[in-house]
Amino acid sequence: MKYHESQEMYLETILLLKKKNSIVRSIDIATELNYSRPSVSRAVNLLQNNGYITIAKNGEINLTSEGSNKAREIHERHEVITEVFVKLGADKLVAEENACRVEHVISPELMQVLKNYIRK
Repeated sequence: MKYHESQEMYLETILLLKKKNSIVRSIDIATELNYSRPSVSRAVNLLQNNGYITIAKNGEINLTSEGSNKAREIHERHEVITEVFVKLGADKLVAEENACRVEHVISPELMQVLKNYIRK
């Protein structure tokens, strides 16, 4: 997995966990992704260094406005691609799994085409 793809996955995971639990810590991310705590710790530190998240003294992770915008953009791509695959006849689970891969490499132009398609 490429560096930016990994960051995107973590940002989307934090966004979704925030919606479910309101408080997110590294252990929650590790559990959700089934990753080791040291791997998550490294990724979280990178996200913090890049200005996407803040980490409170109690370990709570919050998205910055930049991180929140990026996470919502990533999640929207995931949802749109999944919906297109399902409309084309794919099983929901298969569509979800493949959307995870495609969302990281799709061009903005093709993403707009997919958005237009599902709006019709």
